[in-house]
Amino acid sequence: MTENERAARNKKIAHVIMWIVLLLLFICFIFPFILVVINVFKSKVDIVANPLSLIGTRKGFTLDNFPAAMEKMQFWKVFGNSLIITVTATILTILVSSMTAFVIVRNGRWKFCTLIFSLMIASMVIPFQVLMLPLVSIYGGMLNVLNHRITLILMHVGFSVSMAVFMFHGAIKTNIPLALEEAATIDGCSRWQTWWKVVFPLLKPTIATVGIINAMAYWNDYLLPSLVLTEKPLYTIPIATQAFYGTYSTDIGLVMAALLLAMLPILILYVFLQRYIVEGVASGAVKG
Repeated sequence: MTENERAARNKKIAHVIMWIVLLLLFICFIFPFILVVINVFKSKVDIVANPLSLIGTRKGFTLDNFPAAMEKMQFWKVFGNSLIITVTATILTILVSSMTAFVIVRNGRWKFCTLIFSLMIASMVIPFQVLMLPLVSIYGGMLNVLNHRITLILMHVGFSVSMAVFMFHGAIKTNIPLALEEAATIDGCSRWQTWWKVVFPLLKPTIATVGIINAMAYWNDYLLPSLVLTEKPLYTIPIATQAFYGTYSTDIGLVMAALLLAMLPILILYVFLQRYIVEGVASGAVKG
């Protein structure tokens, strides 16, 4: 066997091993989701008796978990709360962070802009758990502004804007030629019009990436909403799912139905925007 044949064989073996490892990892990650999909159509008795069976052996296939879960968690009310908070916070994050990144990139010689950007990057390493108690004590005890959707929305935006500015900063610096903005200025555009009509439309991949990442985070977040929203009419979907966990027993079928209902909207959003994700991450983070 020649050296080239041996190298080709080793390359093929390494390729096969890589695919086997990736397949095993995929199965490990997707297995919990498959369990949820299988068991959501079974009764509690069948789930406890045999959670790996495709169809329940005692009561068979059933859709009763969905209406029961929707009624118990007041699905449409908590869905509306989650939708309002997620959509508003995502839009504000995109607008505020893209404008901030635009100002920082085009005024890079200003030490103030450099300082602000450095502080934003540094703030990304601070864990939320460090800010949890001061957040509740100041905003709840001193300012008394908890139990308001707008409070949660502004907190979401505040915690997410640093990462979003970092991504928009890289995208603008790398992909938006300064000549386009100079041409817009010559044509009579103001600074605001240049950003809105020239720069912002060219940031679609990064906008989609920032949007889907933050929308998923806001929609699935449990810790921050549980600290801010303590009144039941303001509950979001992750908080409302706690209604299925009792002190002595838990209806697993209802829990899985609630989790699947909570998962579907953000899953649909991801399917429609997934083609922008890789392009947006690459364009926004290569030259930050």
